[in-house]
Amino acid sequence: MSDAVRIRCLPALGAGEIAQLSDVLIDCVEGGASVNFMLPMSRAKAEAFWHKVSASVARDERVVLVAEDADGTIVGTVQLILLQPENQPHRAEIAKMLVHRRGRRGGLGAALLAAAEERALAAGKTLLVLDTVTGSDGDRLYTRLGWQRCGEIPNYALWPDGRLCAATIFFKELRR
Repeated sequence: MSDAVRIRCLPALGAGEIAQLSDVLIDCVEGGASVNFMLPMSRAKAEAFWHKVSASVARDERVVLVAEDADGTIVGTVQLILLQPENQPHRAEIAKMLVHRRGRRGGLGAALLAAAEERALAAGKTLLVLDTVTGSDGDRLYTRLGWQRCGEIPNYALWPDGRLCAATIFFKELRR
């Protein structure tokens, strides 16, 4: 990862952050990422999603971490969903690990994930879970970083173009 990139937590999402996060989301979906959205991926759809995330951040239900380049432009993000059922206070979920295509293969995903794990521990969470497209860059990243594969669910979701894809479920136990 370039030294010029910094990872930070967004305590709130303002209009500027929502615009930049929307750029990242649109790029990922247009690049074929299966992250809950279908083509065509409009700016309105992306911004509506980030406004919902913003409200969740304001309620302390989730944390949004971003990777910014040397110019302060957001090039990646990950969410840590803290709000879980009352019988799972020790657990959180990793969601929307997104890296703009121009920022990939430089360690941003690993840096974002490490920061999310640190935030989870600071929040008292000792177990993280996530799902990702089987065989994707994310699948390989999580495996490389010590996440444990639980299994694969066939035909779990759709690619942005409408084809079915499988998902792999991962977990990681956190230790201080």
